[in-house]
Amino acid sequence: MHDLASRVRRLAPSCGPVRLVGVDGHAGSGKSTFAGRLAAALDGAPVLRLDDVASHDELFDWTGRLLDQVIRPLARGETAHCSPYDWRSRRFGPPRPLPPAPVILVEGVGAGRRALRPYLALLLWMDLPREESWSRGRARDGEEQREFWDGWTRAERAHFAGDPTRPFAHLLVRQCGEGYAVVPGPAGTAESPRPLTHGDQP
Repeated sequence: MHDLASRVRRLAPSCGPVRLVGVDGHAGSGKSTFAGRLAAALDGAPVLRLDDVASHDELFDWTGRLLDQVIRPLARGETAHCSPYDWRSRRFGPPRPLPPAPVILVEGVGAGRRALRPYLALLLWMDLPREESWSRGRARDGEEQREFWDGWTRAERAHFAGDPTRPFAHLLVRQCGEGYAVVPGPAGTAESPRPLTHGDQP
């Protein structure tokens, strides 16, 4: 994790003064836990969770709001303000400030979508198969969320069919018995000018 943090610090800023790092993967793949650990290794880098940006009515149709509230202000070197969504009350809360920082992690399904990739210094994909990820997520959330998960899986499948992330990931993150293995992704690392394909080995 500290090696990855060092690599991130060496990257050039990608969104104004910010090195924006995307952590994408299927729901239940471990994005939040990994992003939290990487943020800690980056001395408490802010984490923007896309669960705060999405809503029941817009599981994936939140690109414009994210660009307006977060990406464009950061690109200007200004403090962004994001209104987090409360999944229980089904409404957005008051705006929270997100000042520019050397590194900001964007974590969630869709963090590597087409509209965001130009602003990312690095894109990571949690490399856990879709069905295994969803099974973990369902077990985590319990039976009371079954109906939501049924709708979510349909929406996620449609999202990645039209706007896949994994082919554009610089690095793939694979959870091991202890810690993580981080290997070059289909797009190669942001430090290397040579693109890597699915067949390349670390």
